[in-house]
Amino acid sequence: MEILTTNRDFVAATEPSWQQHLKMAIRDVDQLLKRLDLHHLSGESIQIAPALANHLPMVAPAADAVRAAAESFTTFVPEPFLSRIEPANPLDPLLLQVLPQAQEILPIAGYVSDPLDEHAAIRAPGLLQKYAGRVLLILTGACAVHCRYCFRREYPYESAPKSIRQWQPALDIIAADSSIREVILSGGDPLTIVDEVLESFISELSAISHLRRLRIHTRLPVMIPQRVTPALLDLLAAWQRPLTFVIHVNHAQEIDPQVVNSLNRLREVPGLQLLNQSVLLRGVNDNVAALEALSETLFAAGVLPYYLHQLDPVSGTSHFHVPMARGLELVDQLRKLLPGYLVPRYVQELPREPYKTVITE
Repeated sequence: MEILTTNRDFVAATEPSWQQHLKMAIRDVDQLLKRLDLHHLSGESIQIAPALANHLPMVAPAADAVRAAAESFTTFVPEPFLSRIEPANPLDPLLLQVLPQAQEILPIAGYVSDPLDEHAAIRAPGLLQKYAGRVLLILTGACAVHCRYCFRREYPYESAPKSIRQWQPALDIIAADSSIREVILSGGDPLTIVDEVLESFISELSAISHLRRLRIHTRLPVMIPQRVTPALLDLLAAWQRPLTFVIHVNHAQEIDPQVVNSLNRLREVPGLQLLNQSVLLRGVNDNVAALEALSETLFAAGVLPYYLHQLDPVSGTSHFHVPMARGLELVDQLRKLLPGYLVPRYVQELPREPYKTVITE
C-alpha cells in the first residue's frame, strides 16, 4: 500500500478536513505576503526600511534572492497556522518561521546539509539509530509546514521506502534486535500519512514483543488541529503500551483554542503523554518573556516543556542563530520565574554523540 496524504475520514462539509488543509496550503511567498497585508514586500519590490532592517536583518532586501531561497526549500503554510499570524507585522514570530529569507542562499562556514551526520546512523533505508535502545523511522518527507530552520530540509527523502513491503527490512531489523525498546516515528511528519497506513505500521510494531514504547514526533496537531480525528485516536489507542507525542511549538501564539482542543483529545488516549520541543530562534523566542509564556501556555494545554534546542547548523539557517551564552542567560532567567518542571532542558544534538548534550555554564 502506497503512503499517501489523503484518506476517507468523514468530515462535515462546513469544516475542511486535514487533507483539504494540506491541499490548500500556501506554496508561494508572494501569496503569503499578500495574504498578510505585506504585499509591499512581495514581487520585485521586496525590501525593508533601513530602520526596520537594523532590528530584523533577516527580512529580505532582494526579491531574486528570496525567490532563490523559496526554490531551494519550498514555501508551505497551512491555513490554520496562517490565521494565527498577525497581519501587516513583518516581525511576527510565526511569520518568521515560515518566510523565505535572502540569507538562506548565502554559504556560511559551519552550516552544512547534514549537520547531525544522520547518514552515518542509517541501519536500513528509512531506519536510523542514533542512540542506544531506540530507533527512528523516517516514514515520509511530507510535512504540515515548512519551517525555514528545519534540520532535515536537505534530507534525501526520495531514498526512503514508499510502501509497507519496502519497509519490511527495517521492521525485520527491529524485530531481530531485542536491545531496541522504543521506536520513534518521524519524518517529515508521520501524521501526514493516511490512517490506514499508519495503522499498519503500528500493528506491525505491536507484534514485536520487546518494544516497550512508541514515540511520535509531529507538528500536525498544532499546524492543522483537524488531524486529530476519532479514527486517529482509535488507532493510537490500539497500541496499548506507553505512547509519547512530542509536538513542536516555538511560541505561545501558535496555540489557539483549536490547538488546545486537539491536544485535549490526544490526552484521552490511555497511556499517552504530551511533550514539547522548541528551537531557540533569533527573532522568534530569544527573549525570556516569549519562553516564559510558551511554557505556561503549553502546561495549561496539558503539554510538558521538554527540550529547548540550540539551532542545528543546517545550510540556510544561520540567520536564526542565537549564541549559547544568550541561551544560557535565558534559561537562568526562566529558572527564577518558573517551577523546575516548566523549564525545558537546553540541549544541543552533536553528530555521533550517544545522547543529547545538555548545555551548561
